Amino acid sequence: MFSVPDILVVSVLALLLFGPDRLPKVMRQAGRFMREVQSTSHAFIAEMERAAEVPEPPIPPPGPPPPEPPGDDPGAAPP
Repeated sequence: MFSVPDILVVSVLALLLFGPDRLPKVMRQAGRFMREVQSTSHAFIAEMERAAEVPEPPIPPPGPPPPEPPGDDPGAAPP
């Protein structure tokens, strides 16, 4: 994670870059963006979990092959 000196350096840089007047507005916008990303992430995870819980229809067991119509035997000699 971040240490105290890291946070201080980033804070000072943000204050110098945006100034004391614009910094609160920029931080509010960043907070809204992070909230939107988090909301989208939670919605995606919930949808994936819901999709994983849907049971798949059972696959029927294989039965005997369908009978071939007479006269279509490829191994038979021509008349």
